[in-house]
Formats: sequence, structure tokens, C-alpha cells
Amino acid sequence: MVELTLFEEKVLRALTDLGAFDESSMKTADHIMKKINLAKGIIGNSLVGLVNKGIIKRIVREKASGYYIIKR
Repeated sequence: MVELTLFEEKVLRALTDLGAFDESSMKTADHIMKKINLAKGIIGNSLVGLVNKGIIKRIVREKASGYYIIKR
């Protein structure tokens, strides 16, 4: 199992609570920020870490990237 930082765990839990399990239900960093009340920079770094570990997927869009869980 991949080791997660405390913030990565919080972000992953927020994505789970928000129901971000596929591309049609993906969430932005702003959604996560409102859910767990952490600084956007911390959330951004955690999202990058989760993407690099293959746990979530990032979809680049015109306004804001979306994220969803690919490995539970």
C-alpha cells in the first residue's frame, strides 16, 4: 500500500465524501477547499501527490482542473 501524508489522506477522504468516483462527478480544488477548510496551496500539493501515486486522476479543463478517485 502507498504511504500517504496526513493532508493527502484528508484530501482523499474529502473526494470520497464528495462522491468523486468518475469523470462525470469529478471535483475541483475549490470544492475540496470548501469541504475541509485547508489552504488551497496545501490542497494543490496533496492533489499532485495523489496523482503521482496513481490514486486519483486529473482532468485539465478550461477553467479549473477536475479530480476523481481511480484507486480505492
